[in-house]
Amino acid sequence: MTTKLFCGIALSLVATTPALAQQAAPAAAPRGAAPAAATALGAYRINPGDELDIFVWGEERLQRTVRVLPDGTFAFPLVGRVDALNALPSEIEARITKGLESQYRTAVPQVTVSVKTPAGLQFSVLGKVRSPGSFNPGRYVNVLEALSFAGGPAEFAQLGNVVIIRKTAAGTQAIRVKLNDIMKGSVADVSNETLPLVRGGDTIIVP
Repeated sequence: MTTKLFCGIALSLVATTPALAQQAAPAAAPRGAAPAAATALGAYRINPGDELDIFVWGEERLQRTVRVLPDGTFAFPLVGRVDALNALPSEIEARITKGLESQYRTAVPQVTVSVKTPAGLQFSVLGKVRSPGSFNPGRYVNVLEALSFAGGPAEFAQLGNVVIIRKTAAGTQAIRVKLNDIMKGSVADVSNETLPLVRGGDTIIVP
């Protein structure tokens, strides 16, 4: 019964909160006004573990599939070490192009970088959930959706004290999230602050 209720609430929130949006949706427009544009999704930035397809136009020897290392870098022929952590694919294209300039008398051929496998979105859920483990949804999810990957909360889970452990450049950060009201059906205060997005490498602990 608890699992069915949890899944029902998680599904209802798909329509209630912009799980994939990087900012809150704008307020409703007055009657008669033109509808506001949909909130744009944040551009995907490269994470450790991601697989990238790299193509240099007309250079078969420079076509590679690479995996970003835990330190956020990868190696590319004639360029060497490329820093990819938190970069956009277009930024990596520019870095590779810059690294290849010394190899060409004229302009460097077009470089294309695409994300083949966004493995860097992997997160872990531990504690009082039905199926703890590590998950890679391949898309942005919020903390409630993350718990659904772990089968939902187990009996006696303290949903008012869920913690997200996040690694940042400044060190490890602990983000406390209260899900008890949401689990009771109260969605009045749902936002990207009360229901944060999960990032690659996050560990969610349900005490």
